[in-house]
Amino acid sequence: MTQKIALITGASRGLGAALAEALAPTHHIVAVARTTGALEELDDRIKAAGGSATLAPMDICVPEAMATLCRGIYDRWGRLDLWAHTAIHAAPLSPAQFVAPKDWQKSVDINASATSVLISYLAPLLGQSGRAVFFEDPRAGEKFFGAYGATKGAQMALARSWQAETEATGPSVQILTPPPMPTSLRGRFFPGEDRAALTSPTEAATRLLPQILAA
Repeated sequence: MTQKIALITGASRGLGAALAEALAPTHHIVAVARTTGALEELDDRIKAAGGSATLAPMDICVPEAMATLCRGIYDRWGRLDLWAHTAIHAAPLSPAQFVAPKDWQKSVDINASATSVLISYLAPLLGQSGRAVFFEDPRAGEKFFGAYGATKGAQMALARSWQAETEATGPSVQILTPPPMPTSLRGRFFPGEDRAALTSPTEAATRLLPQILAA
């Protein structure tokens, strides 16, 4: 396939789905998320606009599933041109001393551990010329954001280390900061917020796309 291949982890909704649609005119989309129905709706929208997608209803926290996914990408295309990692878990807001063990562990598993595994699996597919994109949300240290902030911060630390390590060799690693969006994640954090004043995921993806595709 001469068309570029883009993997979106967390593609079922929010920024991930919007990026998948924004990239579809120039890339074949490999869309990963746990929600099959939402992935199928995304596929319908991409196809209606003339694009193409491969759906991968998988849990990024299962290393065996991610290994199967990466092997499938290699066997079919032999490479990956772009990886956008938007999958994230928003643990309930809580004072640090009352963070539930299950909420902490789920945050660690999705936000930190899965990211580490994905980097190790996807780096060979991206090679020297591919590009990985991560999305910052600097809430570490804010009150009641302990579980989310700590594990999102860990994800960003991994991304920044990888970025520094590959600066001369590739792949290119980008860390971008989206504008506030009316996503389900933000809705859990700020339930009384005026969502009409926020930037839609579609508009956010449109704004970020030139940076993602910049040479």
